[in-house]
Order: sequence, then structure tokens, then C-alpha cells
Amino acid sequence: MNIRLTNQKILIESIATKMVHRKCSSFGKNIENGLPLDVPKGHFVVYVGENRSRYIIPIFWLTHPRFQSLLQRAEEEFGFSHDSGITIPCDEDDFCSLISMFR
Repeated sequence: MNIRLTNQKILIESIATKMVHRKCSSFGKNIENGLPLDVPKGHFVVYVGENRSRYIIPIFWLTHPRFQSLLQRAEEEFGFSHDSGITIPCDEDDFCSLISMFR
């Protein structure tokens, strides 16, 4: 991979990380300094499935191609410009199977 493509990938990942942090930093019931108390540093929240189950996800998963694919589907279906959090358009069981591969 040439340096230009590597730099573009780093920039895209950086922008995606900032967007996720900005969108998720105000979610949760206990908020201090604009950040939810139950979400550790280096993590963010996504909602999955019909019941919108809440998952706390490590930010480094943003670099995984399969997770990026889910985020692209989420953007296409729901967009990122709303206040209800990032919703992953995926069956919860399928999502759990996928994240078990990351761990």
C-alpha cells in the first residue's frame, strides 16, 4: 500500500472515531463532563437489533473491516445526524457472533 493511501485511511479512521465519540459522548443516564460514566475511555456505545440493545464497544474495532461494513450499513439506513445514538442494522444474535470473533 502506498503512503498516500495509508494516510487517507488514517484520516478516514480518525474522522470516523471523532464522529462516533461526538455522537456517543452524551448518551447514558449518568453524565459527567459530557461523558457517560458507564462508558470507559476508549469505548463507545452502539444499539443493536429490534430492541436496540446497548453495547459498549472498544474504539479500536473501528479499524476492523467487518465492523466498518456494519457502520456503513448503519449510515446508509439511519444516517449519523440524529440524537438517538448509532444503531447497527443487524440481528442481535448475528452481532454477538461477529463481536465474539473480535475478542
